[in-house]
Amino acid sequence: MDVEEVADELYGLDPSVFVAARTGRVEQAKARKDRDAARALAALRKPTTVGWLVNLLARESPDDVSAVLALGDALRQAQRRLDPTALRELSDQRQRVVRALAERAGRLAAERGRAVGEAALREVAQTLHAAMADPDLARTVERGRVLCAARYSGFGPAVLESVGRGERSSGAAAARKGSGAASLGADAREVARAELTAARASAEAAREATDVAEREVSRLDAEAAEIADRMEVLRRDLEHLEQRDAFVRESAHAANAAARSARSDLERARRWESEAEAAVEDGN
Repeated sequence: MDVEEVADELYGLDPSVFVAARTGRVEQAKARKDRDAARALAALRKPTTVGWLVNLLARESPDDVSAVLALGDALRQAQRRLDPTALRELSDQRQRVVRALAERAGRLAAERGRAVGEAALREVAQTLHAAMADPDLARTVERGRVLCAARYSGFGPAVLESVGRGERSSGAAAARKGSGAASLGADAREVARAELTAARASAEAAREATDVAEREVSRLDAEAAEIADRMEVLRRDLEHLEQRDAFVRESAHAANAAARSARSDLERARRWESEAEAAVEDGN
């Protein structure tokens, strides 16, 4: 039994059926006397809903996922170059594409009969952000083997980690302690400034988006007030028309009654006239 192939199959399943499917595969391995495969499959952990959503993306949109994860390398290179413009542009791009992928994960789940909330989609986005900063996690995402949500606060620690590896491989850290620390401090400050520039740009973009949204809210509020005023005028007109309709109906009722009375009077007058004519003729 190919354990990797079975694992790919299991991690593509909805978490609600994962355990039963895993148990079935373990039993199959035992039936074949394949103890190693049985142990390996039994050790596979059930993914959370967020893990399943990320794995869905890796299976259904592998090129898009790889493109997003590649932005992590581009961001780290921009940090090494201390390029605030590139950092700002790549950060904006990262936000857009990660948001789009998280929304796609929600649609993929819906196609499979699962409704997921905004909280789960936010954790999908956080996991993709983390994978962009962590190459090991990125490989796990691309394989579709994510178990649960991951978080990452930023790209700074990744830069410091790479510096740490350089120090350990040198063997002369003590000799360079003074100048190395000063250089590291200067580099860290430059990176911090670049990230601050990117953060300020993102904040400015958010403020602009907020201004646009608030202007739209004001416009809609004004339009709603205008509609309310027009509806009030229409309500008054309708009330007037209803009153007029009631008056006309009452008047028509009275006119019908008067017409019926006049027709009765006319009939009586005609009979009287006929009787009078007959009397005159008899008198002759």
